[in-house]
Amino acid sequence: MTSSHRTRLWRSALAATAAFTVVAAVVGAAPDTKKKAQSTPKLSLIAASANVTLDRWKGEPGVWLDLGTYVTAENGALELNVTRKSYKDPVVAKQIIRDGKTTRTKTLPKGLVKDFTGLPGFVQITLTNAAGKTVVKRTDSFCPNNASGRVRPDAPAKAKFPESCPTNPFTLGSVWGVENGWASNTYSGWYGGEPVDVPVGKYTAKVSVTKKYRDLFGIANKPQTINLTVRAREWEGGGGRSAGGHDAHKAAGHAGHHGAPALPRSVAEAASGTGPSYNVGHGPHTPAPPALPWALKTNARTLANLGDGPGRTDGSRKAPGAKPNAKRPTGKAVVPNVPKPDLRSLPAYGITISDGEDNIPGKDYLAFSANVWNAGPAKLVVDGFRAPGKELMDAYQYFYDAKGKQIGYTPTGTMEWDPRPGHEHWHFTDFASYRLLKADQKEAVRSGKEAFCLANTDAVDYTVKNANWHPSNTDLSTACGQESSISVREVLDVGSGDTYTQDLPGQSFDITDVPNGTYYIQVLANPDKRLKETSLTNNSALRKIVLGGKPGARKVTVPAHDLVNAN
Repeated sequence: MTSSHRTRLWRSALAATAAFTVVAAVVGAAPDTKKKAQSTPKLSLIAASANVTLDRWKGEPGVWLDLGTYVTAENGALELNVTRKSYKDPVVAKQIIRDGKTTRTKTLPKGLVKDFTGLPGFVQITLTNAAGKTVVKRTDSFCPNNASGRVRPDAPAKAKFPESCPTNPFTLGSVWGVENGWASNTYSGWYGGEPVDVPVGKYTAKVSVTKKYRDLFGIANKPQTINLTVRAREWEGGGGRSAGGHDAHKAAGHAGHHGAPALPRSVAEAASGTGPSYNVGHGPHTPAPPALPWALKTNARTLANLGDGPGRTDGSRKAPGAKPNAKRPTGKAVVPNVPKPDLRSLPAYGITISDGEDNIPGKDYLAFSANVWNAGPAKLVVDGFRAPGKELMDAYQYFYDAKGKQIGYTPTGTMEWDPRPGHEHWHFTDFASYRLLKADQKEAVRSGKEAFCLANTDAVDYTVKNANWHPSNTDLSTACGQESSISVREVLDVGSGDTYTQDLPGQSFDITDVPNGTYYIQVLANPDKRLKETSLTNNSALRKIVLGGKPGARKVTVPAHDLVNAN
């Protein structure tokens, strides 16, 4: 899409009567450091405030139940490694328990965790109205990497865990956790939760951890009760919010890598955690949510007062772009014998039929999302430099020793400025290519997309060696420079991938004259082998599709890819 995406996810700002620091009083005083630490973390469910006000906006399907409840970790962090060996294997989750110099693991029950978006059915929420009638009773999932903040002053200043749970259907590995002395919000709206259709009024909310997780993690059965007020809201002029609400935002997903500009952010978003802290745009799946203390002080709910601070990350942050070297490399180009990146492709997903950006009658296009990721053990670093007045930048790949010192480089093509609306950044050429292959895997159609702004948009596997859980270059507005730039650095960090959605004519496949039948979408990393990497044998991924229908009304069927049943 090239039409500008407007922010659709307007979640109600939490009107808490107490600051997040109140949580410290709920948890209790800091533990006696003279006592021997317990061998397992102690998890608790708490509520930041006994009174919460949520807004029901005109035109929205309901209220998003961000009730300000948190899971806290004491006497050690809750740490989970979630992996699958391949797409033929189920997801396996293991708890990592660290006790001094000793580390042990505990495998969670088979089938409990089915994907990488969190622990399903973790909390139970019950709403009763003023008459005592139960109007909502449901269970929600819990992403331990969700919005977080410290609950005591002697807790680590920064949480080591990633800021979100991956939603890419082809994720291979993730790390979840609640840092010791921190609390993580239980709100699940970003991971498949739904609004509740209740009228304006007074309610009593009861939130509890379900029994299977109480037994698994040793959590006390202490439900939290919140007095909830639902109030009616509408924007100036009497209108409702953008059509589609939360679901439309989820469908629009990451806008920056499919031709649309990055989603605008509002004060309300920053204060309530609705907007992404990074990954503003890259495909049809949900961007990473921010790490945010939901119970921010009411008087701090202004853009001027938001931002990172001791023990909190409020979600308004965007990971900064990497800075290129001060000048282009000199001397003989050398590719040293040091660890290099390993570029791999994920199978295509988000596969749909469209009639193109301009709704051309009789034309059919096959749109899809494609991801190339870096399995490491070294990050991919490419700098671009241009001479005054030149339209292209010369691109160079850098190599580093074990201490992070640059010890070599090699020329690796060019970078070009893309002036189209929704792009307007420097693209590195020949990073990947996309092809539609016939059943015999001979090429039928090739995408015109050949140049890319590299950004760490997806956490594909944070369990690989040297994975960076907090990469830079995660937002397109910082990753790929401005038109006036004379140098740019583009990075694909270890464990992260870069998703592009091919939904524009010239990028998507024109299938108007392609016969019905079985085909494969090929995603090919480093097609011209210009980039130096660990292996060139794993650069290609195929996704089977079946085309049908009639001209102007084509259809696509996307079979499951082994155990991954997502189109």
